[in-house]
Amino acid sequence: MPEASTAGTAPRSLAEALRARDDAALAALLRARPDLLNPVPGDVTQLATRAGTRASVVRALEHLDRFALQCAEALAVAPDPCPYPVLEALLTGTAPGGEDDRAPVADAVRAALPGALRTLRDQALVWGGDDTVRLVRTARELLAPSASRPSPTGLGPTVAEATAGMSPGRVQEIVLAAGLPATHDPVSAVSALTALFTDGERMSALLDEAPAEAHQVLGRLVWGPPYGEVTANPTPPVRWLRDRGLLLPSSTRTVVLPREVALHLRGGLAHRTVEPVAPPVAAAREHRPPLVDANAAGQALAALSTVEELVKHWEHTGPAVLRAGGLAVRDLKRTAGALDTSESLAAFWIELAYAAGLLASDGEADERYAPTPAFDTWVELPPAERWSALAVAWLPATRTAALAGEQDAKGRTLSVLGPDLDRSADPEVRRRVLELLGALPEGGSADPAELLARLAWERPVRGTSELRARLARWTLDEAELLGVTGRGALSGPGRALLAHQDPGPLLAPLLPEPVDHVLLQADLTAVAPGPLRRPLGDVLAVLADVESKGGATVYRFTPGSVRRALDAGRTASDLHSFLAEHSRTPVPQPLTYLIDDVARRHGHLRVGSASSYVRCDDDAVLGELLADKRSAGLGLRRLAPTVLAAQAEPGALLDGLRAMGYAPAAESRTGDVLVARADAHRTPRRAAPVPVPDGPPVPDATLLGAAVRAIRAGDLAATAVRKETAPTATAAAVPGELPRTSAAETLATVQAAALTGSAVWIGYVNADGAASQRVIAPVRVEGGYVTGYDHTADEVRTYALHRVTGVAELADDQV
Repeated sequence: MPEASTAGTAPRSLAEALRARDDAALAALLRARPDLLNPVPGDVTQLATRAGTRASVVRALEHLDRFALQCAEALAVAPDPCPYPVLEALLTGTAPGGEDDRAPVADAVRAALPGALRTLRDQALVWGGDDTVRLVRTARELLAPSASRPSPTGLGPTVAEATAGMSPGRVQEIVLAAGLPATHDPVSAVSALTALFTDGERMSALLDEAPAEAHQVLGRLVWGPPYGEVTANPTPPVRWLRDRGLLLPSSTRTVVLPREVALHLRGGLAHRTVEPVAPPVAAAREHRPPLVDANAAGQALAALSTVEELVKHWEHTGPAVLRAGGLAVRDLKRTAGALDTSESLAAFWIELAYAAGLLASDGEADERYAPTPAFDTWVELPPAERWSALAVAWLPATRTAALAGEQDAKGRTLSVLGPDLDRSADPEVRRRVLELLGALPEGGSADPAELLARLAWERPVRGTSELRARLARWTLDEAELLGVTGRGALSGPGRALLAHQDPGPLLAPLLPEPVDHVLLQADLTAVAPGPLRRPLGDVLAVLADVESKGGATVYRFTPGSVRRALDAGRTASDLHSFLAEHSRTPVPQPLTYLIDDVARRHGHLRVGSASSYVRCDDDAVLGELLADKRSAGLGLRRLAPTVLAAQAEPGALLDGLRAMGYAPAAESRTGDVLVARADAHRTPRRAAPVPVPDGPPVPDATLLGAAVRAIRAGDLAATAVRKETAPTATAAAVPGELPRTSAAETLATVQAAALTGSAVWIGYVNADGAASQRVIAPVRVEGGYVTGYDHTADEVRTYALHRVTGVAELADDQV
């Protein structure tokens, strides 16, 4: 909708256009561009000035969709001001030859142009009425073509800009070669050339005379870039174009195609392809919603298992924190091996656990990563609630795990859990991808190419669009891994998550109930037909190794795993009873033999800490140890028939003997067997990392209302009309400047205003030295202070008279 000033005429500046808006429109501007609120502008003039700063304009342009940005780019190469029909012609074209082919696009442009222009006006990038559409100066500077920065339209400079440094004689030569009469000055000569190049009939006649090769040269430059290199002795076609001004020199070796010539050759189009309508995102495949939810539930269950396994893997001896922060590559590889997954997936699970507050650094001198106390609470929750905590942490997270392993601008490798993985655009892209999936019919999955095309249309600014495309691809992968989507379609819990609802209740019915039994096999394996209840799962994780995961987890019993259970304090009879109690099948004889055999040898050798020693009642076994060449590195020597001394530490001695095939047990000073079960390490209480915001937060309604009131009040103070004073008065006469009056005049004026109940305009400097203008209605003047209703702040305030720089009475109709 065209803007108009309060007087009913077209605004003469952006400030005047903003001043003419109602409060709702001002609030909409501040909501769309929250950077304008920091700090709250003192009046509309300050708001307009801030809206035109380079940083703010760049940010606003980055948030435009493709068609709104194309409108701004067209305005940057259009006359200033630009009438609405001229802007429409730049986007629809004027060439009659292609009118039929372009008719559908032109109709779509005409339908979408008012909305795009309204968006630009709402965001204060464009102002003025339909007959005087103006792009703010900073945006024009950013989008207009120059020699160092080509225009996104591919257009070059105008004839006037390209001939600015040309000698008058050379301009006259071009005018004569183009068939125009000579002029008396270069300004009129440039105007004559411009008029020729913008006249369709005369330009067509001139180009009909051009050699065929000249048309080929123009064809290579017409859609940009408009610059081309030439030799000192150019070819005849290039010389023909240069002599007539159809190509103008921009340097000794470069020529440029003037904007007017390019527009004629393009049929008046500012862009080769105009995209007034967002690319559609259709359902590429449709699945039954129950199948989608079941698939997502399976992924969710696998995600819970992986995160729990990861955190428990770090609870005894977590990886060290690098000096610069983050996880070393070797530790990432080691963790990926433990999870039986790739390094990229391991990075995702680590960052997810970190975002959920389950992992953190312990902050000790030898700083390491470890589970947080929150993990102990999380692991006891029902599965649906545990998944909900992960999903709720994932959606707004700004840490981008997929960037790990890449290099930053300084050539440094980005590490998992490192300080440089935050990308503030990630949450917005993640939510937008899910919204596009959610707009499809239930069970529908989209073609990733269509999703990327839609995102590129919504945020087309080069640089940001490339990152957004990568973030979108990673979002699709991560959502499937986590169970937010199933088979590429948004699941029921995923829709709840997107709607800011708790997804747990929707997921709970989809997850299988934990089971309290396993199926023991004769090949020393156990099959868990579903997720295991916690006590059973914890014991089985110690007693056996996970061989494969999926709907049913397969565990394998090995001598090492059985010894691990015995080291943890279990006895052979405990293990037999445990397996008999929790197996739905008879305990296989090979498994019984394995447990008994390992238990019989377990503790037969004892390792203590003299420096360290080996004790055994069977001196023949100790003789075998001494004779074994593999024991040379342990520094063994016989102290007694049943005791060997060793130079190695007890831990290294235990590991060395186990590597040789023995099953030693650690011994205390009193000779008792030590249970080798390390206490789980926890960090101090840690909060989950806070996402890095993408610019200032969107203000709420309360802040917007207060900001608009403050701007209106400040504008009233800045633009209020003062009464005319005598020539000897010292009050400021220039609007916006602080009034200057003597202390006696100030006191007399505010006292008179308090008696008459009228309002005055004051300049005030607070204790911090900040100057402001206020419109107040004094009610009491005493003790060096004036108390009154402050129209600027919309409340009663008290001001020290010695801080009032001056005072002026307002015109009778102002307040």
